[in-house]
Amino acid sequence: MSRAFVKEDGPTRWEPSTTALYQLRQTGDPEVLRQGDDLLALLHWLETREHGGYELRDQHGLLLAHTAG
Repeated sequence: MSRAFVKEDGPTRWEPSTTALYQLRQTGDPEVLRQGDDLLALLHWLETREHGGYELRDQHGLLLAHTAG
């Protein structure tokens, strides 16, 4: 097996993170509308919305982008 898939500090295989890096929500609403790891894809989705009032946050809750609504 390639060492690229083995952690250096243990015998277990590397597993990808299960939490998404970015989340899209409506402003003031805690429900997540979309989430993912591809920032550009989420920004493009945000750009196609006709009505504003959306916010893009990272996994720690930091506001990255906002559309006026």
